Amino acid sequence: MNRSLRRGACPGLSEPMPTGDGLLVRILLKDRVSPEAFIALCLAAGAHANGILEITSRGSVQVRGLTPPSIPLFASQVAALDIAQTHGVVVLTDPIPHDLNALIDAEASVLAVQTAIEAAGFVLAPKVAVVIDSGGRLHLDALCADVRLRAFRSREGLRWLVALGGDAYSATTLGAVAPHGAADTVVRLLGTIAACGRTARAADILRDQGIAPFRSAVATAIEDAPSLPARIPVDPIGMHPLRNGRLALGIALPFGEADAEALARLARASADRGAHALRAVPGRTLLVIGLNEDGALGLAAAAARLGFIVRSDDPRRRIAACPGKPACASGWIEARVLAREVAQRLPARAGDIDVHISGCAKGCAHPSPAALTIVGSDRGCGIIHHGSTRATPRRYVGPGRLVSEIVRSLTPSGSTHG
Repeated sequence: MNRSLRRGACPGLSEPMPTGDGLLVRILLKDRVSPEAFIALCLAAGAHANGILEITSRGSVQVRGLTPPSIPLFASQVAALDIAQTHGVVVLTDPIPHDLNALIDAEASVLAVQTAIEAAGFVLAPKVAVVIDSGGRLHLDALCADVRLRAFRSREGLRWLVALGGDAYSATTLGAVAPHGAADTVVRLLGTIAACGRTARAADILRDQGIAPFRSAVATAIEDAPSLPARIPVDPIGMHPLRNGRLALGIALPFGEADAEALARLARASADRGAHALRAVPGRTLLVIGLNEDGALGLAAAAARLGFIVRSDDPRRRIAACPGKPACASGWIEARVLAREVAQRLPARAGDIDVHISGCAKGCAHPSPAALTIVGSDRGCGIIHHGSTRATPRRYVGPGRLVSEIVRSLTPSGSTHG
């Protein structure tokens, strides 16, 4: 329980992370969780933690405010629900099951990859991850991974593009592989990482040794690959058609956080409208699966009344904010309190993150640059334009002046919006 608080740690049920509001655990849920099981998870969070659930930018669920006595009780209930992925290596795949746009059956590929990884028994760094992107409507280009597969059509048929380190824009392309060779290829590449030590990552090996060790590991299976076009960013909020004629509805948590009771009510409303599963997905969003159109419209209205985000142009979607002070022991400012105040004064507009409010310099909520980044420190709120928390602030303002400073920066004319 005395782990140092640092960015990059993986606070699982067996190794929770101490922070300002108690112990924190992160759970990667299975691809589909029944509404009843999700409600039970919310009730467990209310009974054994502080009743706050978070969905991260990568689609994991975080539970805050646990204590040493309550951790085993909570872990026991989660285990009984059988909703958590327990594989050592995180394998992330298409958020939408049975996506109309998918080129390859991602579920079958994921199962084959997970089985092969488990059999290999590698000892890897906690953050090592694999992305398997079948070309569906909600792509995973923004997620970083050590090994990433992206489906595409070639003259020889369907193939997986194989890349290493970073997100889709910064990863190093290795080549292409046929669908039947995906699991073996991923295992060979992870084996190369494992051979470099229990803290190694693909990006480290690429930086220090280049791509040669990876090429050598898969030399007999890899093919030349074309350059694939970049894809525009996507937002999981809204309705998404499924192959069976039903719909999935994306509902976002404001700044990735929600009261467990409100989430339980949302899950109950989902079941009442015919949903058979829920899924936490990248983008701090809950995907409700199996609705008809009337059910999706009714659920969206109910979710909005509960305070959730159901429109991509909601101003809260333009702001990334960590819990901040006092929930995080490293936080200097109440990041999400400030974020709510800022959102009330921004106009509705869809798009990328405009503002990142970080309680400290770690930048957990949004490691990438933003138009305006605010960093809490002992000097006040550092102001960074077009950069990340790693940049040096141009100047500092007090928390009391921060909201007006942000609004002024984003609305140069000086006008504000309710």
